Amino acid sequence: MNVFYEEDGNFKVASIMSEAESSMQIESISGKRSKIKAANVLLRFDAPLSGFLETAQAEADKLELDFLWECCGEDEFNFEDFAQEYYGKKPTNLEAAAVAIRLHSAPVYFNRKGKGRYKAAPADILKAALAGLEKKRLLAEKMAGYVEQLKALTMPDEIMQKRDMLLYEPDKNAFEYKVVDTAAGALHLSHLKLLHACGAIPSVHDYHLGAFLREYFAKGTAFTDEQISAVSSDISFDLPMAEAEAFSIDDSTTTEIDDAFSIRELEDGVICVGIHIAAPALGINVDSPLDLAAMHRLSTVYMPGHKITMLPESAIRPFSLDEGQIKPVLSMYLHVNPDLTIAQRHSKVELIKVAENLRHDALEPYFNETTLAADSGHPYWSKLLFLFNLAESLEKARGKYDPTKPPQVDYNFYVNDGKVSIVGRHRGSPMDKLVAELMIEANGQWGALLASHQVPGLYRAQMGGKVYMTTKAEPHQGLGVAQYSWSTSPLRRAVDLINQRQIISVVQNQPPVYPQNSDALTTHMRNFELTYKAYSEFQIRMERYWCLQYLIQENIQEVHATVWRENLVRLDNLPYMAKVYGLPELKVGTRVSLQVQEVDTLMMELKTKFLHVLENEAVVTEMPAEDEANEVEAA
Repeated sequence: MNVFYEEDGNFKVASIMSEAESSMQIESISGKRSKIKAANVLLRFDAPLSGFLETAQAEADKLELDFLWECCGEDEFNFEDFAQEYYGKKPTNLEAAAVAIRLHSAPVYFNRKGKGRYKAAPADILKAALAGLEKKRLLAEKMAGYVEQLKALTMPDEIMQKRDMLLYEPDKNAFEYKVVDTAAGALHLSHLKLLHACGAIPSVHDYHLGAFLREYFAKGTAFTDEQISAVSSDISFDLPMAEAEAFSIDDSTTTEIDDAFSIRELEDGVICVGIHIAAPALGINVDSPLDLAAMHRLSTVYMPGHKITMLPESAIRPFSLDEGQIKPVLSMYLHVNPDLTIAQRHSKVELIKVAENLRHDALEPYFNETTLAADSGHPYWSKLLFLFNLAESLEKARGKYDPTKPPQVDYNFYVNDGKVSIVGRHRGSPMDKLVAELMIEANGQWGALLASHQVPGLYRAQMGGKVYMTTKAEPHQGLGVAQYSWSTSPLRRAVDLINQRQIISVVQNQPPVYPQNSDALTTHMRNFELTYKAYSEFQIRMERYWCLQYLIQENIQEVHATVWRENLVRLDNLPYMAKVYGLPELKVGTRVSLQVQEVDTLMMELKTKFLHVLENEAVVTEMPAEDEANEVEAA
């Protein structure tokens, strides 16, 4: 005797080996033996097992569901009873099994009520369910068509309309996502690679930029009319005029000139050195529309070839220390003795005429490591030499002077019409050291000024290797100073603008803008720390993009690099670090030659192959100090 039974929602057949009251031992066609409940058995039959299910399924396929549904009535029924009514006679075991299979295969038409029992779905529910099934069928056909288009690297218009969602905020439940996911799986590509191949990412650069803008500039980078008109271009201040004229030192691409210097001879060989910082705090009121914009952006965003300024141009120009103009400044004066010790420091809020904006590219040939011994002919050479000697003295005073330390290299990126040039410059070069040390001096001393007057400010501190921000004057071990407040880039950083307001209140003997325990000060500090980190990471990411683009642009097939650790190397002449899989175990600092195998700007990947060790001595490498680097960049 054989049985037709249900198990795990499927119909099966087997021979009975033995039978108890509520169970039986059975053997399938394959010879597998098992135990089933007697209640699961729907039919007993003597016909051969072989072909029974196949014949029943063929018969079931002939049964029209709509006709079956119309025949079954509204009451619950047993499949065998319904089979007898359908065939008009006692059904054969095959016919009964066919009816069971057909009823079971259509839960939309027939609701299951137990083993072998069903009930016809109500007409309105059936109609809605069938409409849903038809919709799914059409959607499946549509998806299949779109998948084929994507596999042929053609982008359907409907999918293109969801481009931003697919690129930046994928919704796994969305139809468009499922289409891309199916096609990408079939082609063994990532979603991004497929979308790029189909033309949905016309510019890889803009894709990376777009990801950043969506998160931090969702409403766009433009300023409102109210913010743009907040500061008059002909603004004037009732302030004393400085006795000396100033000059600045910046990269050729710098348009927000925050800092400048002056030199004036006093009696007895004392030299008065002025550090002059643009003073937007004098013209931007707290909680004004312009201030709210600055506190929202918190910093200028830098990237090769482009920047998003913290302040609108209309607010930058009245305060930027542009040559030939008279501008308000917060000044720190250092009275420097002939032995380069500082006899006196004092600060003033004043006006100053900016004589000239010196630019790195034009100045460097006249002022570098090789031109310190004799006058190079540059009109500012003697002033620059004095400031450089003062800078070295300041560096020694904070315990950071080390002439044996290998110079680190900073890189400037210049992008014109999509073509990039990457220019290295040694950190610690006379220009860089001059600016960095004087900025460190100003930031440290103005931090001390705030602390001595018990006026809160925003400080950068470092203890135990950890760099953090605080509202209290705490040491910065990395820089070797007792306190350090960013105050020298108020056109570019909100922290500097906030600190400048506090410093000016002390200098002018007025109540501080942000009193002790100011919630606003703490909130701005926390927001700045998170945002500035994100901006810095984005800048690094875009610099990595342009490094990769440079390799493509110059068709570079082989690069030289220095082993940083394990399989991580730093490329020569590019600020780029990459992993080299298969790199042999080499000493840190070993220089190697690598074959460029693949450059992928979309996924930000560089694949290289180790070729050989370069036959020269290993070099010593070390990571740059975070805040020293920041001071050079800020200047």
